[in-house]
Amino acid sequence: MTLKSGNLNGTVLVHGDAKSVANNGPEVGPSISVTTTFRQPNPSDEVLGSLASSGVDFRNPPRHVYSRYTQQVRTRAEHVLSQINEGYALTYSSGLAAAYAALVHYEPKRVAISEGYVGCHTTIAVYVQTKGVEVGLIGLDDEYRSGDLIWLETPLNPTGESRDIKYYSDKAHKAGAKLIIDSTFGPPPLQYPFRFGADCILHSGTKYFGGHSDLLCGVLIAKTSEEWAKLHHERTFLGSTMGSLEAWLLLRSLRTLHLRIPRQSSSATTLAKWLHVISTTPIGQTYDGVPGGVLAKVWHSALQVRDARGFEPKQQMEGGWNATFAIQFAKPEYALHFPHLLQYFVPATSLGGVESLVEHRLQSDPGADPLLVRLSIGVEEVEDLQADLRQALQKVVKVRPC
Repeated sequence: MTLKSGNLNGTVLVHGDAKSVANNGPEVGPSISVTTTFRQPNPSDEVLGSLASSGVDFRNPPRHVYSRYTQQVRTRAEHVLSQINEGYALTYSSGLAAAYAALVHYEPKRVAISEGYVGCHTTIAVYVQTKGVEVGLIGLDDEYRSGDLIWLETPLNPTGESRDIKYYSDKAHKAGAKLIIDSTFGPPPLQYPFRFGADCILHSGTKYFGGHSDLLCGVLIAKTSEEWAKLHHERTFLGSTMGSLEAWLLLRSLRTLHLRIPRQSSSATTLAKWLHVISTTPIGQTYDGVPGGVLAKVWHSALQVRDARGFEPKQQMEGGWNATFAIQFAKPEYALHFPHLLQYFVPATSLGGVESLVEHRLQSDPGADPLLVRLSIGVEEVEDLQADLRQALQKVVKVRPC
């Protein structure tokens, strides 16, 4: 059997780790190994040498020594992640741990970043603080120079708009800079950033790779095994490895990624387009039972049009549209109360789980627009989610100002 990489493949998700590490054993479902350390072999039987020595392949360890280096289920999950992301994946204890590891790895002279997840901005600020030297911050559309790290999030949190990886890749490489793509909103099969020139890919694996709102995880995907080895060495001594239970939960979740993501993407696209029509309905009129004037705007990559440079998101999001997007209400009291009028959407932060989530973004991001609500679409029946949104939109117009 030949396992195909790239283009989210169910066979790879289920069997892509089968030969990734020694002594997988007879278990169909892997056990949760909670050990931190492993018994050393008898010297008379030792032919493998120390894993701490140079030349050891930590991607395919012949045995395990200490869980900060390698651990069986985590290694297996990394092999699956590597194949579906067309690179060399390394996991971390959280998305922001992975973001910090990327900063340590690239040691940028300046970071170019605009908008996006507030947590990454804060992690960059912490990195700048701990360096003790000047690390400049510039905008994505400023001029780049050698030593810069271009931090591009696409699709964008919280609105779900797509940004042109190829444009920023060409601009970065012409200047001698590096480009990292935060592709959390665009997991496989939606988007493959290496195909458009990315140097490194970042994911908060807590979101779609985890998919069940029950684990913290970060992922960096390198282009080469040599860069992976350097990242692995740095991770070992940063100490930001995943825990055993989280690694087990991640491997479990990856088995169904090809079933979850296309469904979430399809449902989100249907709902975003429907909500967009509502947002354009004039006051005094109704659309599908919802009065006009309650929504002011809907953001989603499927609603974007070709920009001035000729970029169209469908060129980049070749596997479907993002399943998380945002809506803007006409009044702040609407945005505040709307999440709590819904029945199937859980009012909570985060995204990517099998259950749909709704968040008044101001509750977790002090800089967010008070009119903005973010929707993360799960795997429920789209008709039920649409009916739930409809009844909440009908009720929210009756809410009194705070």
